[in-house]
Amino acid sequence: MSRFAATMLAIVMAGGILTTVGACTSIGPANSGPTASTATGSANSGPTASTGTGSANGGPAGSTGTGSANGGPTGTQTAEGVARVYPLHTNVVATTFWAGEIFDPKASDGSQVISTYDSQWLAHYGGCDGIVVNGDCQTEVRTAANGYFPTSMTPQENPFYLDLPFDDVNDPGAFARRASVIPWANDPGYAGRAQDQSFSYMKNRWVEITKGNRTCYAQIQDAGPGQYNDAEYVFGTDNERPKNTEFNSAGMDVSPAVNGCLGFGDINGQDDRVDWRFVEATDVPPGPWRTLITTSQVAP
Repeated sequence: MSRFAATMLAIVMAGGILTTVGACTSIGPANSGPTASTATGSANSGPTASTGTGSANGGPAGSTGTGSANGGPTGTQTAEGVARVYPLHTNVVATTFWAGEIFDPKASDGSQVISTYDSQWLAHYGGCDGIVVNGDCQTEVRTAANGYFPTSMTPQENPFYLDLPFDDVNDPGAFARRASVIPWANDPGYAGRAQDQSFSYMKNRWVEITKGNRTCYAQIQDAGPGQYNDAEYVFGTDNERPKNTEFNSAGMDVSPAVNGCLGFGDINGQDDRVDWRFVEATDVPPGPWRTLITTSQVAP
């Protein structure tokens, strides 16, 4: 969650932290989510059984759920998928976060009840992306048995999500230069939106993440960790290191689904390292990450 979230977090906390997190109750049957996906694909292919729906790169139409695969453009504009190869970032520490998590109620970026792009992330996601224990939203082990989906609730958005340290909406420095540093800023559906603060170039974009012989895919839904204008790392071409020095100098947070899909050694640690790169929707293969695709844009 970006630094702007201090105000929103205060609003959430006004009703009581436990009250808010208590809303993360199970809203679906246990083990809901796709059941056909497995993690038995070939090396680096990730789960392969589930297929996705929606046109490549079509933008959000104001709602979440299945739909276009890269988010971004709205209305009648549609980005048709620009052929582009993105640089690989290697040996990056990835920590885990989840919708509904509150790891430091006193910190401006210590809650995942909201994200920098969605002031109602918890509600829009469908509740706690994990299990609720004594009013606390906690993470859980995810397995291929149900496509790495949560076991106690039915998500309304893609459970394969991540953040990267470039908040192109609420960080003033990042917002000012987003059109000049983001590679797809001039693609169809994105061009001309540089001054539109209700529009994010980052939200819903796809990222390919690899650990060992496993490769999984996820959509950006927040900014962080620790930094919010680190364009040199996020969009750099020389494998630059993250500016963040917290959490073992982590360069991204990933969701519990991605944690399980990649076989992290800890469900909430800071020692797992990954390689990652942006990908276009047309390069996202079938898998559980395409079962439910988030398409919503910024929700202030």
